[in-house]
Amino acid sequence: MNVAVFLELVEIKTKLASFFPFVLGTLYSIYYFSSFNGWNTLLFFVAMLIFDMATTAINNTMDYVKAKNLTYRDEENILGRAGLSVRQATYMILSMVGVAALLGLLLTYRTNPLLLVLGAACFLVGILYTFGPFPISRMPLGEVLSGLTMGFGIFFIAVYINVPSHELAALTLDWPTFSMEGNALTLLAVFLHSLPLVFTIANIMLSNNICDYETDISNHRYTLTYYIGKPAALKLYAFLYYGAFLAILVAVLVGVTTPWMLGVFLLFPVFQKNINRFVANPDKATTFNLAIKSLVLFHTCQIILLVIGILY
Repeated sequence: MNVAVFLELVEIKTKLASFFPFVLGTLYSIYYFSSFNGWNTLLFFVAMLIFDMATTAINNTMDYVKAKNLTYRDEENILGRAGLSVRQATYMILSMVGVAALLGLLLTYRTNPLLLVLGAACFLVGILYTFGPFPISRMPLGEVLSGLTMGFGIFFIAVYINVPSHELAALTLDWPTFSMEGNALTLLAVFLHSLPLVFTIANIMLSNNICDYETDISNHRYTLTYYIGKPAALKLYAFLYYGAFLAILVAVLVGVTTPWMLGVFLLFPVFQKNINRFVANPDKATTFNLAIKSLVLFHTCQIILLVIGILY
């Protein structure tokens, strides 16, 4: 397997979906908690990136194995196009998951046992997303779980590894007993600030499933779009973006983020134009990338405004 095939197998261009929650979570720990741990942040970044690549590789491998559409399997899927065997892909996946797990255990040692629980939950969702007899991606749960796992999960962990555990939540083990303590207000603040990420990441999955509606059905892949229908899915696509703007407004009004964050509303006309374009013509080749562009635009703006909030 050469580098070009590996990068396509893991779809390296899609890693922005995990990059933004990581950066925004790190910045939010500095802004809201005035706390930053360089080593923990570096370890988490590497572990997160490797595991994200592994889940994408699992996705492509399982799509190849379970494909009913032979044209898709042999000409569109990277394993078929590159002549890559399932065994080769499996070895690569196991290696990446193993490295990510070891880094996660090291981070748990450096922080709190609760991180092991959080990390295990994210690992479980990531692996079961396309693996197993009932993969999440072939059910109407993909948008919800991908949005929560990446949008909230990565954001929360990026904050958690930088902040003293007692300020958010901590798990104390004293066999055979254990106890949990935490601060509900700070947990709610972190969740509210992560909501725009949850919505924009969910919309990438939703727009992909809208565009692949017919292909997915031919491959016996029944996503949320199949169950609610294309018209309702397109309305949901728009509402998720509106929800991202609403979450920013609420976060500013309740004082859990910088007032500078209201600057994202300058982007609203652009988002409305992109929503109208996609709804009018949901197509994988021409308009699907609007969801990715919207994610990049929205969260790049958030990063800039959060940095301004930290400085001023």
